[in-house]
Amino acid sequence: MPKTLNSRPRADGFRMPAEYEPHAGCFMVWPERPDNWRLGAKPAQEAFAAVAEAIGRFEPVTVGASAAQFANARARLSDAVRVIELSTDDAWARDTGPTFVVNGAGDVRGVDWGFNAWGGLSGGLYFPWDRDAAVARKILEAERRDRYEAPLILEGGSIHVDGQGTCIVTEECLLNENRNPRLSRKEIEALLRDYLAVDTIVWIPRGVYLDETDGHVDNLLCFSGPGEILLTWTDDRDDPQYERSLEALRILESSRDAKGNPFLVRKLVQPGPLFSTAEEARGVDYSASSAPRPAGGRLAGSYVNHYVANGAVIVPTFGVEQDGPALTVLAEAYPGREIVGVPGREILLGGGNIHCITQQYPAGQGGR
Repeated sequence: MPKTLNSRPRADGFRMPAEYEPHAGCFMVWPERPDNWRLGAKPAQEAFAAVAEAIGRFEPVTVGASAAQFANARARLSDAVRVIELSTDDAWARDTGPTFVVNGAGDVRGVDWGFNAWGGLSGGLYFPWDRDAAVARKILEAERRDRYEAPLILEGGSIHVDGQGTCIVTEECLLNENRNPRLSRKEIEALLRDYLAVDTIVWIPRGVYLDETDGHVDNLLCFSGPGEILLTWTDDRDDPQYERSLEALRILESSRDAKGNPFLVRKLVQPGPLFSTAEEARGVDYSASSAPRPAGGRLAGSYVNHYVANGAVIVPTFGVEQDGPALTVLAEAYPGREIVGVPGREILLGGGNIHCITQQYPAGQGGR
């Protein structure tokens, strides 16, 4: 039976692998809360189902659904997708699911980070969040994987690793006082080194403009290979994103990975800018326990927010002119993988995108 360990991954010989390393599968959570997803979450459910089926062409997919939504999720997903009953507060598997770690023998364990809905009572997106805080442990129990309980509030979308000792994060998120106010930057770095088995941590000041996660790195940039990075970009100097992307580029150009090599940075144009419409806003139920979604709000759209599957990359598209150029850059960044575009606006309206709603399960041995 799985157990909660008193040690830490690095000391046990475990590391977080890069997302482009082989997977055993992918976890997702079914959306349903009407105060975040418009029209009773029906458009979002269609979008999530499309993502699950796209990933399912390349690797096994498991979708967790509440008891109230289990039959609906099962009916809307093909038999190739496994559906399990899982109570949650919302549908962000990247941030609430476990961060899986592996060792050289192929054993897989999971890190269970603290979760406070992206800021708790100081800027968090909903209350309560106790069911989401339990998601990682439930998944590890279901998969019969041992668990590390990390003494750090952290979401999976706030870290990116190359699997070779390098981690990239943003100051805007990890140093935000609404996450770990009693921990210093040095103390947070020490915990990342212990739980991810990384040696080099690159700090980027800010994430994507108006990203409600307080600047998650997974919306701004990602590793597409060892030493290779995709960076959200705009050439419009009047766009607030320009300054943020430029400062990130300058830091990356002057940094080195854990092996001492410079980064190859590919610019990945941002979509739009995109804004929510009055019709979209009217479809979201008002609730005093969740953040409002007013009409006209700028959406933190990004093609970086994609999922790397076995042999493929599942990318959000938005029906805008930037879709084509973005897919071209992604094909260059991921040679040998099929680039699969899936409509992502409905997911974006809820505050994230494809990377945010997925959590890869690395290939290993043992388990269920």
